[in-house]
Formats: sequence, C-alpha cells, structure tokens
Amino acid sequence: MKAARLAVAVTGGYLAWRAYRWLNRFDLRDKVALVTGGSRGLGLVMARELIARGARVAICARDPVEMAGALRDLVDRGGQVWGHAGDAAVAEQAADIVRSVVSHFGRLDVVINNAGIIQVGPVETMNLADFEAAMSNNFWSAVHVTTAALPHLKSAGGGRIVNISSIGGKVGIPHLATYCASKFALVGYSQTLRAELAKDGIVVTTVCPGLMRTGSHGHGFFKGDHRAEYTWFSISGSLPFVTMSAESAASKIVNACQRGDAEIILTLPAQAAAMANQIAPSITTACLAAVNQYLLPPSDGAGDAKAAPGFESHSRWAPSLLTRPNELAEQQNNEAPTIWP
Repeated sequence: MKAARLAVAVTGGYLAWRAYRWLNRFDLRDKVALVTGGSRGLGLVMARELIARGARVAICARDPVEMAGALRDLVDRGGQVWGHAGDAAVAEQAADIVRSVVSHFGRLDVVINNAGIIQVGPVETMNLADFEAAMSNNFWSAVHVTTAALPHLKSAGGGRIVNISSIGGKVGIPHLATYCASKFALVGYSQTLRAELAKDGIVVTTVCPGLMRTGSHGHGFFKGDHRAEYTWFSISGSLPFVTMSAESAASKIVNACQRGDAEIILTLPAQAAAMANQIAPSITTACLAAVNQYLLPPSDGAGDAKAAPGFESHSRWAPSLLTRPNELAEQQNNEAPTIWP
C-alpha cells in the first residue's frame, strides 16, 4: 500500500512538473533571436525552426554569399529575417553583429551561439595555431557575442542564451583534441553563466549534440592522412540509429530553449557516453584508447602539417552510399558551395 501511494505521489509530482514547464515555457512569437553561424548546417536549420515558431530571426556568418543564400531560404519560408556578415570570433565584429540586430529589430531576446569549426586528426599533427583557431571559433565567439548581447537581454527584462557545445565537451574523443578542448571550455562557461544570470531573468541552456546529419563534414579540416580521417568522420556522421537529423536536433534544441532546460545531450549514444565517462572514466578512456589504436588512422605527419578541407579529402569510401545521408543533408542545408544560384 505504501509503495502504491509513493508511486502515485511520484507520478503526480512528475505530471505537475511537466505541466508547470509547459505553462511557463518561453513564447517565441515576435521575439528576436540571433543565431551565429546561421548560414548553413545546424545553424540554418535552427533559424528555420525559430521562424516556424513565430520568432524574428537574425543570422550572422563570415561568408556574405553563403549568408545571402540562407536569407533567401528563410524569407521564402515566410520569416522576418536579418543578416550581418561578420566574424563572431573577433570581439569588435561580434559587437557590430549585435548592434546591427538591435538596430534593425529594436530588441534582442534570444542568442544561440552556434558558430564554430572542427579539426580532425591525431594530436601529433596539431600545432598551437590549431588550438588557437578552435578556441577562437568555438569558445571566444560565444564569449564575445554573449558579452555584447547581455545589456540588451537585461534591458528586455530577460531572455534566453543557448550555447551549442558537443558530446566532445563531455568526453575526450581521439583525433578531436582541439575541438574537445574548446567545447569543454564552452560547457564550463555556459554552466557558470546559467548560475550567474538567473537573477536577471536570463536562462542559459547548454546543448551537447552527438553525431548529427547536418552535411557539415565538407567544411571540416583534416590533418595527417586527411583522406582516411575524412572517411571515418563522414561515415560516422551518416550511420543509421546512431546519428540524428539536423531537423530533429533543431526541434529538440528550440524546445529546450523554450523550457529553459539547463542542459540537453542529443542522441542516445552520446547520452550513454557522457554517463559512462562520469561513472567510470578509466574504463571509458581505455575503450577510446582501443578505438584510437585499432580503428583510427595512424599519424603520418608533424604538427605543422597543412590541414585539408573536407571538400578536398574525398576518398573511395567517402562520398559513397555509406555517406549518402550526409550528402543529402549537405544539399538541403546550404553546406555545398554551389547550391545557391
């Protein structure tokens, strides 16, 4: 009898909690949202999702041609959109991006820090410049944009900040040393922001996606045996039951933003990896060491080796039927350099 009462109490509490979250979710209608790195891939798909929920959306990107194509895509979907070409990794340009958005729309309510790069290869092939580039694009861009946006979010009476980190910000993954270092930094920064900004009505959500089919593999940078590195990376990003579509990821991220979740980890394998690393870090690292030794390409160069972009690293197996899902996402999400007229 006591067990039954406890079960009823727990179920009732859970349902009440879910109802509270639903009733108090952040309404995006007519809100102004800035998405950095919003011209392609996950950033563009999140911008589409925000428009579908009634938000007015600003995007920024370094490539003005790429951004122009993205803006046409968003306008065709009925969105009120604004674009600013600039590099969020540069403090002055990040401030200009935020000023431009506020000047155009008159306010700012949501910031999604999505801009970033990925470098793939053995740690022996990575040099100081590689680590600096990763930190600049994946960490400092979020710091610069957030710093510029905070006065506007506070003047609006609160808002949302969403920081797109990665499972690589929870688990150290072989051949992704620069990426993981920067994403771990972003997780720590994001969690601290949530604690400090709650008093101002600003809710910060940390997002740690696992493998996603965004089509971004062609824009990565690969070192060492760059064709072999590109092959494992692009095939991994296309595997069924392991990866998540960009559309599904964007929907879950925007839901988390509206609910005000502290953190979400996307895909079951990523959740399992993060939990395993928390509970048994030695075992997790031993498994990853075996993957590195027996499955990943060996190092064949020093740290000053030139990085090759994914578009110049094609091999017999990539692109192929094994990577077809990511090739389709590439075409759909403005990742291919020739899809816009």
